[in-house]
Amino acid sequence: MKKKVSQQKLLYRWKRKVYATLMFAFCFGTFVFIQARFASIQARFNRISASLDSLKKPRLDQRPQIAFLFIARNRLPLEFVWDAFFKGEDGKFSIYVHSRPGFVLNEATTRSKYFLDRQLNDSIQVDWGESTMIEAERVLLRHALRDSFNHRFVFLSDSCIPLYSFSYTYNYIMSTPTSFVDSFADTKDSRYNPRMNPIIPVRNWRKGSQWVVLNRKHAEIVVNDTSVFPMFQQHCRRKSLPEFWRDRPVPAEGWKEHNCIPDEHYVQTLLSQKGVDSELTRRSLTHSAWDLSSSKSNERRGWHPMTYKFSDATPDLIQSIKGIDNINYETEYRREWCSSKGKPSPCFLFARKFTRPAALRLLREVNFSLTIIA
Repeated sequence: MKKKVSQQKLLYRWKRKVYATLMFAFCFGTFVFIQARFASIQARFNRISASLDSLKKPRLDQRPQIAFLFIARNRLPLEFVWDAFFKGEDGKFSIYVHSRPGFVLNEATTRSKYFLDRQLNDSIQVDWGESTMIEAERVLLRHALRDSFNHRFVFLSDSCIPLYSFSYTYNYIMSTPTSFVDSFADTKDSRYNPRMNPIIPVRNWRKGSQWVVLNRKHAEIVVNDTSVFPMFQQHCRRKSLPEFWRDRPVPAEGWKEHNCIPDEHYVQTLLSQKGVDSELTRRSLTHSAWDLSSSKSNERRGWHPMTYKFSDATPDLIQSIKGIDNINYETEYRREWCSSKGKPSPCFLFARKFTRPAALRLLREVNFSLTIIA
């Protein structure tokens, strides 16, 4: 009987020791976990505090940035050219991409670190010939203006390539306080809709390339506009195709259809309306080759520039574009001689429209890495 009681006592003591050991291990593990979590939270707090401090106290070595604003359908097919262009220039530029709603630039859709997660999350569906194109431009500017270090804003398409090195491009753009806006009186076309008057009088109607470079003041004018943009929304409608090409019904009120081509008129007309023409260098920095008979689309024939394909991508092509030093504006009887820092210079820093095979050929066969060096 005594032996049985002794065994029970030993078993009881053993269970107490096991329980105590488990409780100690649990408490110690909990303590270690809490310490680790606290250290993690403390580190995160320190990073956030440092970020807030950096916003309050700008870095002395931070240079003014150029914001590159890409308007793309989905991914950027020429990202490999831009990757080489941006390499080693961190702190001098920022990137914003407007793609179709829902598209994400992640490791599956881009191989360039510079474009990762650079898409806008509030992008809109863009339709050719509609005011949605200029709405997308305004969305891009709205995002880019949030960064106070962005001093210039460059609009680019997904088919654009740079013609010179980043340093040459940066110095060219930053050397003047003006914006580069291709802007001239539109006297030959019938794109002006008289129904825009008197908000937009015909004397302020301007035409030009949508690929502009804006300074901060003019970018803010575009974003804050509440009078000219609504006129484009209301009075610019893409005309319906003839019946056998039509992809949508003709509206009952046919007069509401008026091809204004908003992206070629909006920024130019708005800045003219605001009386800042004298603050512009009135030419584009992006070259386009217009071929009015090349388009196979019955709707868009004559509305789009020529596309450079694989067979076009030669050293002669690049040198011919870089060799342009003046632009003639027939409607204003004006010839614009291009200059930078008061000296004659090439007119164009970028060119479009290049296909992916054309850009690959420039890299592989033409040694394009040399052509982008000033």
